[in-house]
Amino acid sequence: MKTCASVHQNDTRHFLAARAPLLALVAALAASPASAGFQHKDWELQCDNTRTCRAAGYQAEDGDSDPVSILITRAAGPSTPIEISVQVYSEQGVTGPLQLRAGKLLIKDLKGDTASIASKDSLPLVQQLLNIDTATLRAGKSEWTLSLAGIKAVLLKMDEEQGRIGTPGALVRKGTKPESSVLPALPLPVIIAVTPLPARKADDGIGKRALKALSQDIAEQCNEGKEALANASTTRIDEHRLLLSVPCGVGAYNSTALNWIINDRAPGKPEGLEAEGDFDAGTGSISSAMKGRGIGDCWSMTSWQFDGKAFVVTEQSGDGMCRGFPGGAWQLPAYVSKVVPADKAKR
Repeated sequence: MKTCASVHQNDTRHFLAARAPLLALVAALAASPASAGFQHKDWELQCDNTRTCRAAGYQAEDGDSDPVSILITRAAGPSTPIEISVQVYSEQGVTGPLQLRAGKLLIKDLKGDTASIASKDSLPLVQQLLNIDTATLRAGKSEWTLSLAGIKAVLLKMDEEQGRIGTPGALVRKGTKPESSVLPALPLPVIIAVTPLPARKADDGIGKRALKALSQDIAEQCNEGKEALANASTTRIDEHRLLLSVPCGVGAYNSTALNWIINDRAPGKPEGLEAEGDFDAGTGSISSAMKGRGIGDCWSMTSWQFDGKAFVVTEQSGDGMCRGFPGGAWQLPAYVSKVVPADKAKR
Protein backbone atom coordinates (compact mmCIF):
# COMPACT_ATOMS: atom_id res chain seq x y z
CA MET A 1 0.00 0.00 0.00
CA LYS A 2 1.35 3.43 -0.96
CA THR A 3 1.76 5.96 1.80
CA CYS A 4 0.72 9.60 1.44
CA ALA A 5 4.41 10.53 1.38
CA SER A 6 5.20 8.14 -1.49
CA VAL A 7 2.21 9.34 -3.51
CA HIS A 8 3.28 12.96 -2.99
CA GLN A 9 6.85 12.10 -4.01
CA ASN A 10 5.65 10.41 -7.22
CA ASP A 11 3.36 13.33 -8.06
CA THR A 12 6.26 15.72 -7.54
CA ARG A 13 8.50 13.66 -9.82
CA HIS A 14 5.87 13.60 -12.57
CA PHE A 15 5.33 17.36 -12.23
CA LEU A 16 9.06 18.07 -12.46
CA ALA A 17 9.39 15.69 -15.41
CA ALA A 18 6.55 17.44 -17.21
CA ARG A 19 8.12 20.81 -16.54
CA ALA A 20 11.69 19.84 -17.45
CA PRO A 21 11.51 20.58 -21.21
CA LEU A 22 9.88 23.95 -20.59
CA LEU A 23 12.53 24.80 -18.02
CA ALA A 24 15.17 23.78 -20.56
CA LEU A 25 13.66 26.23 -23.06
CA VAL A 26 13.84 29.01 -20.47
CA ALA A 27 17.47 28.13 -19.70
CA ALA A 28 18.35 28.11 -23.39
CA LEU A 29 16.76 31.52 -23.88
CA ALA A 30 18.71 32.88 -20.93
CA ALA A 31 21.92 31.55 -22.48
CA SER A 32 21.25 33.14 -25.86
CA PRO A 33 21.74 36.83 -26.72
CA ALA A 34 19.06 39.01 -25.16
CA SER A 35 15.83 39.56 -27.05
CA ALA A 36 12.95 41.70 -25.84
CA GLY A 37 9.55 40.27 -24.97
CA PHE A 38 6.70 42.33 -23.53
CA GLN A 39 2.95 41.93 -22.94
CA HIS A 40 0.31 44.45 -21.98
CA LYS A 41 -3.42 43.74 -21.87
CA ASP A 42 -4.44 42.23 -25.24
CA TRP A 43 -1.15 42.95 -27.03
CA GLU A 44 2.31 41.47 -26.99
CA LEU A 45 5.75 42.20 -28.44
CA GLN A 46 8.66 39.96 -29.34
CA CYS A 47 11.91 41.32 -30.76
CA ASP A 48 14.62 38.98 -31.95
CA ASN A 49 18.40 39.24 -31.74
CA THR A 50 18.61 41.19 -35.02
CA ARG A 51 16.27 43.84 -33.54
CA THR A 52 13.39 42.89 -35.82
CA CYS A 53 10.25 43.35 -33.72
CA ARG A 54 6.80 41.79 -34.04
CA ALA A 55 3.75 43.13 -32.20
CA ALA A 56 0.53 41.10 -32.09
CA GLY A 57 -2.92 42.05 -30.85
CA TYR A 58 -5.95 39.83 -30.27
CA GLN A 59 -9.60 39.82 -29.30
CA ALA A 60 -10.34 40.72 -25.68
CA GLU A 61 -9.75 37.76 -23.40
CA ASP A 62 -13.09 38.24 -21.64
CA GLY A 63 -15.06 39.12 -24.79
CA ASP A 64 -17.26 36.98 -27.04
CA SER A 65 -15.43 37.45 -30.36
CA ASP A 66 -14.04 34.46 -32.22
CA PRO A 67 -10.23 34.49 -32.46
CA VAL A 68 -8.80 37.43 -34.40
CA SER A 69 -5.28 38.81 -34.51
CA ILE A 70 -3.13 41.41 -36.20
CA LEU A 71 0.65 41.22 -36.59
CA ILE A 72 2.81 44.33 -37.01
CA THR A 73 6.39 43.58 -38.07
CA ARG A 74 9.23 46.06 -38.40
CA ALA A 75 12.92 45.47 -39.07
CA ALA A 76 15.51 47.63 -37.34
CA GLY A 77 17.21 50.59 -38.97
CA PRO A 78 16.32 54.12 -40.11
CA SER A 79 13.10 54.66 -42.10
CA THR A 80 12.19 50.98 -42.31
CA PRO A 81 8.60 50.26 -43.39
CA ILE A 82 6.09 48.28 -41.36
CA GLU A 83 4.42 45.09 -42.52
CA ILE A 84 0.95 44.09 -41.31
CA SER A 85 -1.02 40.86 -41.51
CA VAL A 86 -4.42 39.95 -40.09
CA GLN A 87 -5.84 36.56 -39.23
CA VAL A 88 -9.24 35.27 -38.13
CA TYR A 89 -10.51 31.87 -37.04
CA SER A 90 -13.96 30.31 -36.93
CA GLU A 91 -14.97 26.69 -36.42
CA GLN A 92 -17.51 27.22 -39.22
CA GLY A 93 -14.80 28.48 -41.58
CA VAL A 94 -14.40 31.86 -43.24
CA THR A 95 -16.63 32.58 -46.23
CA GLY A 96 -15.78 35.36 -48.67
CA PRO A 97 -13.17 38.14 -48.53
CA LEU A 98 -12.43 40.00 -45.31
CA GLN A 99 -12.90 43.70 -44.77
CA LEU A 100 -11.21 45.59 -41.99
CA ARG A 101 -12.75 48.65 -40.36
CA ALA A 102 -10.49 50.77 -38.14
CA GLY A 103 -11.93 54.17 -37.31
CA LYS A 104 -12.25 56.10 -40.57
CA LEU A 105 -10.25 53.54 -42.54
CA LEU A 106 -11.93 50.70 -44.44
CA ILE A 107 -9.79 48.06 -46.16
CA LYS A 108 -11.69 45.68 -48.42
CA ASP A 109 -11.09 42.47 -50.37
CA LEU A 110 -8.60 40.79 -48.03
CA LYS A 111 -8.40 37.22 -49.29
CA GLY A 112 -8.41 34.18 -47.03
CA ASP A 113 -8.43 33.79 -43.25
CA THR A 114 -4.87 35.19 -43.18
CA ALA A 115 -4.17 38.28 -45.28
CA SER A 116 -1.49 40.90 -45.75
CA ILE A 117 -2.27 44.61 -45.70
CA ALA A 118 -1.01 46.59 -48.70
CA SER A 119 2.06 48.68 -47.90
CA LYS A 120 0.23 51.93 -48.77
CA ASP A 121 -2.35 51.17 -46.06
CA SER A 122 0.03 49.99 -43.33
CA LEU A 123 1.01 53.30 -41.73
CA PRO A 124 -2.50 54.84 -42.00
CA LEU A 125 -3.85 51.69 -40.36
CA VAL A 126 -1.47 51.95 -37.41
CA GLN A 127 -2.35 55.62 -36.98
CA GLN A 128 -6.04 54.70 -36.77
CA LEU A 129 -5.46 51.76 -34.41
CA LEU A 130 -3.63 53.99 -31.94
CA ASN A 131 -6.67 56.23 -31.51
CA ILE A 132 -9.60 53.83 -31.18
CA ASP A 133 -10.65 51.09 -28.75
CA THR A 134 -11.53 48.28 -31.15
CA ALA A 135 -11.36 47.39 -34.84
CA THR A 136 -13.58 44.92 -36.67
CA LEU A 137 -13.10 42.38 -39.42
CA ARG A 138 -16.04 40.99 -41.37
CA ALA A 139 -16.58 38.21 -43.88
CA GLY A 140 -20.15 37.55 -44.98
CA LYS A 141 -22.28 37.41 -41.83
CA SER A 142 -19.29 36.77 -39.55
CA GLU A 143 -17.64 39.51 -37.51
CA TRP A 144 -14.55 39.58 -35.33
CA THR A 145 -13.62 42.32 -32.83
CA LEU A 146 -9.96 43.18 -32.37
CA SER A 147 -9.09 44.72 -29.01
CA LEU A 148 -6.69 47.65 -29.03
CA ALA A 149 -6.18 47.63 -25.27
CA GLY A 150 -2.41 47.67 -24.82
CA ILE A 151 -1.40 48.69 -28.35
CA LYS A 152 0.16 52.03 -27.35
CA ALA A 153 2.33 50.49 -24.64
CA VAL A 154 3.46 47.66 -26.93
CA LEU A 155 4.28 49.86 -29.94
CA LEU A 156 6.05 52.33 -27.67
CA LYS A 157 8.17 49.42 -26.42
CA MET A 158 8.87 48.47 -30.05
CA ASP A 159 10.05 52.03 -30.74
CA GLU A 160 12.22 51.93 -27.62
CA GLU A 161 13.87 48.62 -28.54
CA GLN A 162 14.70 49.95 -32.01
CA GLY A 163 15.87 53.37 -30.79
CA ARG A 164 13.08 55.28 -32.57
CA ILE A 165 11.57 57.30 -29.73
CA GLY A 166 11.71 61.00 -30.62
CA THR A 167 12.37 60.40 -34.33
CA PRO A 168 9.98 61.11 -37.24
CA GLY A 169 9.67 57.37 -37.88
CA ALA A 170 8.49 56.47 -34.37
CA LEU A 171 5.05 54.89 -34.26
CA VAL A 172 3.98 56.35 -30.91
CA ARG A 173 6.24 59.13 -29.64
CA LYS A 174 7.49 61.09 -32.65
CA GLY A 175 10.05 63.89 -32.55
CA THR A 176 12.73 65.69 -34.52
CA LYS A 177 15.74 63.53 -33.71
CA PRO A 178 17.41 62.45 -36.97
CA GLU A 179 16.52 59.06 -38.41
CA SER A 180 20.24 58.34 -38.48
CA SER A 181 20.08 57.97 -34.69
CA VAL A 182 17.86 54.88 -35.00
CA LEU A 183 19.61 51.66 -33.97
CA PRO A 184 20.81 49.56 -36.91
CA ALA A 185 19.86 45.98 -37.55
CA LEU A 186 22.23 43.46 -35.98
CA PRO A 187 23.72 40.76 -38.23
CA LEU A 188 22.51 37.19 -38.14
CA PRO A 189 24.85 34.98 -36.10
CA VAL A 190 26.47 32.38 -38.35
CA ILE A 191 26.50 28.84 -36.95
CA ILE A 192 28.74 26.21 -38.55
CA ALA A 193 26.89 22.89 -38.83
CA VAL A 194 29.12 19.91 -38.13
CA THR A 195 27.55 16.55 -38.97
CA PRO A 196 28.16 13.26 -37.11
CA LEU A 197 30.98 10.85 -37.92
CA PRO A 198 30.54 7.21 -38.97
CA ALA A 199 29.94 4.79 -36.14
CA ARG A 200 32.83 2.75 -34.70
CA LYS A 201 32.75 -0.83 -33.44
CA ALA A 202 33.05 0.20 -29.81
CA ASP A 203 30.25 2.80 -29.93
CA ASP A 204 27.41 0.38 -29.26
CA GLY A 205 29.08 -0.91 -26.10
CA ILE A 206 29.85 2.61 -24.91
CA GLY A 207 26.19 3.55 -25.35
CA LYS A 208 24.95 0.50 -23.46
CA ARG A 209 27.25 1.20 -20.50
CA ALA A 210 26.04 4.81 -20.40
CA LEU A 211 22.41 3.69 -20.46
CA LYS A 212 23.06 1.39 -17.53
CA ALA A 213 24.60 4.25 -15.56
CA LEU A 214 21.63 6.51 -16.38
CA SER A 215 18.81 3.99 -16.04
CA GLN A 216 17.55 5.36 -12.72
CA ASP A 217 17.56 8.98 -13.99
CA ILE A 218 15.68 7.96 -17.14
CA ALA A 219 13.10 5.97 -15.16
CA GLU A 220 12.38 9.02 -12.98
CA GLN A 221 12.19 11.57 -15.82
CA CYS A 222 10.28 9.68 -18.52
CA ASN A 223 6.67 8.52 -18.43
CA GLU A 224 7.75 5.32 -20.13
CA GLY A 225 10.41 4.68 -17.49
CA LYS A 226 12.66 1.75 -18.44
CA GLU A 227 10.73 1.23 -21.69
CA ALA A 228 12.45 4.36 -23.01
CA LEU A 229 15.80 2.58 -22.85
CA ALA A 230 14.84 0.27 -25.71
CA ASN A 231 14.52 3.21 -28.13
CA ALA A 232 17.79 4.92 -27.19
CA SER A 233 20.34 5.72 -29.89
CA THR A 234 24.04 6.51 -29.82
CA THR A 235 25.72 8.71 -32.45
CA ARG A 236 29.39 9.66 -32.73
CA ILE A 237 29.59 13.44 -33.02
CA ASP A 238 33.39 13.84 -33.06
CA GLU A 239 36.62 11.89 -32.56
CA HIS A 240 36.14 11.31 -28.85
CA ARG A 241 32.48 12.08 -28.03
CA LEU A 242 29.13 10.46 -28.65
CA LEU A 243 25.57 11.70 -28.24
CA LEU A 244 23.19 9.43 -26.36
CA SER A 245 19.53 10.25 -27.15
CA VAL A 246 16.59 8.71 -25.29
CA PRO A 247 12.98 9.38 -26.48
CA CYS A 248 10.95 10.44 -23.48
CA GLY A 249 7.30 11.27 -22.82
CA VAL A 250 6.77 14.10 -20.33
CA GLY A 251 3.37 15.03 -18.97
CA ALA A 252 0.06 14.60 -20.75
CA TYR A 253 0.89 16.97 -23.61
CA ASN A 254 4.51 16.58 -24.62
CA SER A 255 7.21 14.19 -25.71
CA THR A 256 10.87 14.95 -26.23
CA ALA A 257 14.24 13.24 -26.03
CA LEU A 258 16.80 13.48 -23.28
CA ASN A 259 20.36 13.87 -24.54
CA TRP A 260 23.76 13.22 -23.00
CA ILE A 261 27.36 13.60 -24.20
CA ILE A 262 29.60 10.57 -23.62
CA ASN A 263 33.38 10.93 -23.67
CA ASP A 264 34.97 7.68 -24.89
CA ARG A 265 38.40 8.54 -23.47
CA ALA A 266 37.32 9.10 -19.89
CA PRO A 267 34.32 6.88 -19.19
CA GLY A 268 32.26 8.33 -16.39
CA LYS A 269 28.77 9.62 -15.87
CA PRO A 270 27.59 11.18 -19.16
CA GLU A 271 27.05 14.95 -19.31
CA GLY A 272 23.37 15.91 -19.60
CA LEU A 273 22.47 18.56 -22.18
CA GLU A 274 20.04 21.44 -21.82
CA ALA A 275 19.23 20.70 -25.46
CA GLU A 276 16.29 18.34 -24.98
CA GLY A 277 14.58 17.30 -28.20
CA ASP A 278 14.77 15.08 -31.26
CA PHE A 279 18.26 14.57 -32.68
CA ASP A 280 18.71 14.58 -36.47
CA ALA A 281 21.84 12.56 -37.27
CA GLY A 282 21.80 13.86 -40.83
CA THR A 283 22.31 17.49 -39.80
CA GLY A 284 23.69 17.25 -36.27
CA SER A 285 20.78 19.28 -34.92
CA ILE A 286 18.33 18.92 -32.04
CA SER A 287 14.78 20.28 -32.25
CA SER A 288 12.22 20.73 -29.49
CA ALA A 289 8.55 21.64 -29.84
CA MET A 290 6.61 22.01 -26.59
CA LYS A 291 2.87 22.47 -26.33
CA GLY A 292 1.61 24.64 -23.48
CA ARG A 293 -1.74 24.17 -21.81
CA GLY A 294 -4.51 26.59 -22.59
CA ILE A 295 -7.01 27.41 -25.31
CA GLY A 296 -5.34 26.83 -28.65
CA ASP A 297 -2.45 24.75 -27.32
CA CYS A 298 0.29 27.29 -28.00
CA TRP A 299 3.73 26.05 -29.00
CA SER A 300 7.28 26.97 -28.07
CA MET A 301 10.13 25.80 -30.31
CA THR A 302 13.90 25.69 -29.93
CA SER A 303 16.62 24.28 -32.17
CA TRP A 304 20.28 23.59 -31.45
CA GLN A 305 23.16 22.73 -33.77
CA PHE A 306 26.41 20.91 -33.08
CA ASP A 307 29.17 23.29 -34.20
CA GLY A 308 32.12 20.98 -33.54
CA LYS A 309 32.41 22.04 -29.89
CA ALA A 310 28.92 22.11 -28.40
CA PHE A 311 25.21 22.23 -29.21
CA VAL A 312 24.37 25.91 -29.60
CA VAL A 313 20.97 27.57 -29.96
CA THR A 314 20.11 28.39 -33.58
CA GLU A 315 16.43 29.33 -33.33
CA GLN A 316 13.80 30.09 -30.70
CA SER A 317 10.20 31.08 -31.25
CA GLY A 318 6.76 30.77 -29.74
CA ASP A 319 3.11 31.47 -30.39
CA GLY A 320 2.80 34.07 -27.65
CA MET A 321 -0.68 34.51 -26.19
CA CYS A 322 -2.27 32.22 -28.80
CA ARG A 323 -5.78 33.35 -27.73
CA GLY A 324 -7.79 30.47 -29.16
CA PHE A 325 -5.98 29.96 -32.48
CA PRO A 326 -5.24 26.23 -32.81
CA GLY A 327 -1.46 26.00 -32.73
CA GLY A 328 -1.17 29.78 -32.40
CA ALA A 329 -1.81 32.68 -34.76
CA TRP A 330 1.83 33.62 -35.43
CA GLN A 331 5.35 32.42 -34.84
CA LEU A 332 7.20 35.13 -32.92
CA PRO A 333 10.97 34.55 -33.19
CA ALA A 334 13.12 35.45 -30.19
CA TYR A 335 16.38 34.18 -31.67
CA VAL A 336 17.37 33.59 -35.30
CA SER A 337 20.62 32.60 -36.99
CA LYS A 338 22.12 31.41 -40.26
CA VAL A 339 23.23 27.78 -40.23
CA VAL A 340 26.02 27.00 -42.70
CA PRO A 341 27.23 23.45 -43.45
CA ALA A 342 30.87 23.01 -42.50
CA ASP A 343 31.95 22.05 -46.02
CA LYS A 344 30.53 25.30 -47.46
CA ALA A 345 31.94 27.44 -44.64
CA LYS A 346 35.49 26.49 -45.61
CA ARG A 347 35.14 27.83 -49.15
